[in-house]
Amino acid sequence: MRHTVLATTLAFLTGCGSAVERSFIYYPTRRLEATPRDYGLPFEELRLTAEDGVRLHGWYVPGRRAITLLWCHGNAGNISHRLDNLRLMRNRLGLGVLLFDYRGYGESEGVPSEAGTYRDARAFRAWLRAQPTTRSMPVLYFGRSLGAGVATALAVEDPPTALILEAPFTSVPAMAGVAFPLVGHLVASLLRTRYETRGRIGQVRAPVLVLHGDADEVVPFAQGRAVFEAAPEPKTFFPIPRATHNDTYLVGGEAYWHAWEEFLAAHVPGWDPAR
Repeated sequence: MRHTVLATTLAFLTGCGSAVERSFIYYPTRRLEATPRDYGLPFEELRLTAEDGVRLHGWYVPGRRAITLLWCHGNAGNISHRLDNLRLMRNRLGLGVLLFDYRGYGESEGVPSEAGTYRDARAFRAWLRAQPTTRSMPVLYFGRSLGAGVATALAVEDPPTALILEAPFTSVPAMAGVAFPLVGHLVASLLRTRYETRGRIGQVRAPVLVLHGDADEVVPFAQGRAVFEAAPEPKTFFPIPRATHNDTYLVGGEAYWHAWEEFLAAHVPGWDPAR
């Protein structure tokens, strides 16, 4: 999550409402910079409707394995900014990937909110279940940064085959303490948005992998570790040496991908390392 200026803190402390709170938490951009086609990937464009009527946009990229990754991205940009990561995920691991934008991001309508992001993830999970080609596949939930909170909430409600979290924070109030060390407790007390990942993860009934860069300058490494400690077994923690918030899959190199492969081999039925 990105930090804001002192003016935002003062706005909270003087009683500004939900629009200011959203500006602290969500950093969407509308313009799509590219599509999977620009990265040589086959894809299906998805236009879905959430349970409250909001129109949503996403991409489904099939893989060589009969396993699908439902990807909940972080709080900034849109799905087009994840395409390099998606290409490596799909080509290296062979997974099919469903990557979607929350409401207010990219070509998804509406305004972002905590409850809204949960509805958005639910809509794309329902789409996977409705398709003849994916309904019987193992489904992995992957949540990055703020998306870890979305993926964890979905995993409690609708258990996946496995849950993978990268750079997760424990909660939004905890991040307020990081962003505003002098008045964080006051800001936290005014926030309605929670994303209580550490508080929820104990209810997850699926294997959990947590990956976190030990040089993360946005979400403290200790918060990722705390999320892992609160998770039930079976679980794995993989620290990524020298990785910051947004370069985990690049700095981690072969060891990063090996951590994924080892976890999936242990916990996903039908995973064949040779494929």
